[in-house]
Amino acid sequence: MAPESTTLNQRKGASAGPSKQSTKTTFVSKRHPLTTSNPHYKAYEAPPFTLKELRDAVPAECFKHSTVKSLAYVALDVSMAAGLFYLAMGIDDGWGGLVDTSSAVVRTALWFLYSVAQGIVCTGIWVIAHECGHGGFSASPSLNHAVGWVLHSALLVPYFSWKITHSKHHKACGNMDKDQVFVPDVRSDYKNRIRKAGEAIPEEHGQQEEEEGDMFELSPIVDLFKLIRQQLFGWPAYILSNASGQRFNVWTSHFHTTSPIFSPHQAYQVRLSVLGVAITLSTLAYFVHTTSFMTVLKYYIVPYLWVNHWLVMITFLQHTDVRLPHYRGDEWDFLKGALCTVDRDFGFLNYFFHHITDTHVAHHLFSNMPFYNAEKATAALKKKLGKFYLYDDSPIFLSMWRSYRNCRFVEDEGDVVFYKR
Repeated sequence: MAPESTTLNQRKGASAGPSKQSTKTTFVSKRHPLTTSNPHYKAYEAPPFTLKELRDAVPAECFKHSTVKSLAYVALDVSMAAGLFYLAMGIDDGWGGLVDTSSAVVRTALWFLYSVAQGIVCTGIWVIAHECGHGGFSASPSLNHAVGWVLHSALLVPYFSWKITHSKHHKACGNMDKDQVFVPDVRSDYKNRIRKAGEAIPEEHGQQEEEEGDMFELSPIVDLFKLIRQQLFGWPAYILSNASGQRFNVWTSHFHTTSPIFSPHQAYQVRLSVLGVAITLSTLAYFVHTTSFMTVLKYYIVPYLWVNHWLVMITFLQHTDVRLPHYRGDEWDFLKGALCTVDRDFGFLNYFFHHITDTHVAHHLFSNMPFYNAEKATAALKKKLGKFYLYDDSPIFLSMWRSYRNCRFVEDEGDVVFYKR
């Protein structure tokens, strides 16, 4: 029996025998054949340079930390969040009668604008806390963890717990057996899900039953529903139950000290993470009691959902693309994995998100590099990486839809695999 910490992908790979070509075609839709190949597989080349060569291509000053500059970014983001909060306090009474907000439509529109703006700013705060976890905030580990714990806890993120698993993601990015997030479905799991969808269709559909299941699974309406669900609940689902992470045979959570994603000696860090989130939840409960649930909903919960949206969108687009390979076994190494990410242009949001969106390749190569130096490093890396640097300046919502529709699964076997549909 496999140990509890063994992932299902590892057990499947260990037990897989020779591939057998099935004679059944009931799971294959004529419109969306599961055998559709990815042309990027045929064009795949391993990167011809070393990590040291890439580091040497980056100006040395890009790796220097400035605690003052980092704290200034925190002060700026927190000030913007506080300013938006203060402005929102005047919405319901029209800022003392300066503006007529007696109309429910006007008030709703203003609260919506507040939630969008606050969600953007707080995503930037989230990113800074993430940098603390990498050691990119300052040269002091104690300061990194103090700032990161406070900022992430305020956004209901279990700082140390997530720091641990996120570090594993960076160390094993693109590794089918060891990566911690956005681990692709394999073909067999995908077909099983289609089978279940087909079996849910009434019997009178006869032999078309499973094909209809395929069509249902791939329909734009179903995809839109699932995409909205992912954007609303994808992040909480990940930290609560490891959704999109490695599949384990036991319940796995960032709040559970004995989860297989943690080592026994890390239990105290998980407890500190839980404490931070508990303090924030207690504070929110206090304000619900002293004001109202609607007040907390408007000021905190709705902006929090926007943070979830941006966080999931950013990370999904960074690691989900038909051009990105995934590796198994000895074919994987750190450099190949670090290049399994795409830089995306989020327009003016790049600034508010501290360029984690359009400098993520550099971040995966050198994760402790200060975020405010990543643009300069990326410019240097582009020249060195050439065609191995992946970038997309398509409209971000179009890119998200395209990746969600086209990145369905990878093959159960193979050392280098690409997404297919």
